[in-house]
Amino acid sequence: MLDGLIREVPGARAVLLLDATGEVAMESGARDESHRLVGAYQGIAFGHAQRASIRHGMGPVRGLTCRYEHGHVLLQPLKDGYYLVLLLGPEASPDLGRRRLGPAQTKMGREL
Repeated sequence: MLDGLIREVPGARAVLLLDATGEVAMESGARDESHRLVGAYQGIAFGHAQRASIRHGMGPVRGLTCRYEHGHVLLQPLKDGYYLVLLLGPEASPDLGRRRLGPAQTKMGREL
């Protein structure tokens, strides 16, 4: 499943499945400790965004897209606190990454 995301999004560096504590449950693509740290920090940012959104009556956050100097990081929440993180290089399309994360979210949601 995760390998497919890497192949379907040119310029994707890694995709990680993390649990509610930020621990990597599965990963595909370039194995780099910095990717794991980025994934964990994105989970923290997502938690803050989720709490702020609920506190202000805006409903749940359905995902995060963060743009950085060296690419994009996309986060897609799953059930039970799990979430997917897709790390993209600067040449990759975040729109394509987001479109590919949708089906992955559905499939992973059924498997969790």
